[in-house]
Amino acid sequence: MATGERIDPFHGFNFRVEIDKIGAMGFRECSGLSFTVDVVEYREGTDIDLHTRKVTGLRKFASNIVLKRGITKNKQLFDWYKNVLNGVPDRRGGSIILLDEERADVLRWEFTNGFICKWEGPAMNATTNEVSIESVEICVERVELK
Repeated sequence: MATGERIDPFHGFNFRVEIDKIGAMGFRECSGLSFTVDVVEYREGTDIDLHTRKVTGLRKFASNIVLKRGITKNKQLFDWYKNVLNGVPDRRGGSIILLDEERADVLRWEFTNGFICKWEGPAMNATTNEVSIESVEICVERVELK
């Protein structure tokens, strides 16, 4: 019989996104929190072992953060993207915050030097009853779990 307190994982449906100069926003989906570290193989001529050593190389925040939400009259995301399109250097930081069942913050991923590299408007279809979704991809230089 197990003893101790049971610790359940958090659900992925309670989250919010905060973006500099915009504030907190609700989204339907958030993905792209994916990071890798390159492996560098190295060997010196005096090494006794006949294989390479593996050392850590460059860190990559390879995936863009993808955010999807129902489109409204609020054009703040598109205005940010329009700045990028017009050559205005508009890099922003932000956070993706996972919430518990009581909607208290439990985990926070902070990104820096992000800019919208893709904005996608809604697909419209007169034969469906779906919410119109806008999607943005934010290219980031760094993400940290705080």
